[in-house]
This record gives sequence, structure tokens and C-alpha cells, in this order.
Amino acid sequence: MAEVTMYTSDQCPYCLRAKALLDSKGVEYEQIHIGLSDMEARKRIHEITGQMTVPQIIIDGTPIGGWDNLSALERAGKLDPMLA
Repeated sequence: MAEVTMYTSDQCPYCLRAKALLDSKGVEYEQIHIGLSDMEARKRIHEITGQMTVPQIIIDGTPIGGWDNLSALERAGKLDPMLA
């Protein structure tokens, strides 16, 4: 199974959706919490992913983006092969 890391924050509905999708697939993932006002942490995820928003999802070292990207991969049938 793929190694999945997700950067999340409190009260983020898109983070909850991303977690629910991965949970429904039985995917184990590392969740790294980013505080809403933690600009240093947001700068670090920007260095890794090119984005400062959450969620940011990384599959096997490749940043795939946030909820919109994750759900697009699912709709296109491309997520399961990435997670295998």
C-alpha cells in the first residue's frame, strides 16, 4: 500500500472529506496537524507541496494537492492505482 501523508487543520471541511474518502478505502495515512495561524508550518508545507492551504495530500512522496485534486483522481478512477 502507498505511503500517504495529509496536512490538515481544525474545522476544515475539505480535510474531513479527504479523510472520509481515504478512510472509506481503508487507507492508512499520517496526519500532520497545521494550526490555523501557524504561518511557519504553512511555509513548510508550501516548500513541500507548492501550496499553503489544507488539506495537502502526498502519496508516495508526490504531492497531489487538496480535496479537489483527490476527489478528481477518484472520479477519474486513478486514485486506487496510486494507493495500491
